[in-house]
Amino acid sequence: MKTDKRSITATLDGEPYATRLSTRGISILADEPAEHGGQDLGPRPHELLLGALASCTAITLRMYADRKQWNVGPIEVTAVMDRSQEGNKVDTRIRLEVALRPDLPEDQRARLLQIAAMCPVHRTLENPVHMEIIEGGRS
Repeated sequence: MKTDKRSITATLDGEPYATRLSTRGISILADEPAEHGGQDLGPRPHELLLGALASCTAITLRMYADRKQWNVGPIEVTAVMDRSQEGNKVDTRIRLEVALRPDLPEDQRARLLQIAAMCPVHRTLENPVHMEIIEGGRS
């Protein structure tokens, strides 16, 4: 079994919800919009999740097209989440909208739509995810 370990650190130390995310020396901000008490300085956490899925899908499609030496042009992926909650029960549905060049041959278009479901983030979300919360020390 192949294992792969990745991490990102979220630090919230000032503004009500503006949170610095750091990984591999790269930092971005997450926040909440003003109507939720934030300052809208960055994407909301669910938007980051959708961004991970959309970007991974686009990258996977580009890698596949490059290997096949297909000139597919721009690839645009929009991830849309519909989420409903009743008590503790949450129902989440995510739809990926893949926009490809209109003149792309139908066989390439069909194959790319199949490949879209094979991106690593998509596969992670479709399989069991085991989470635990532990107290970590500060370095």
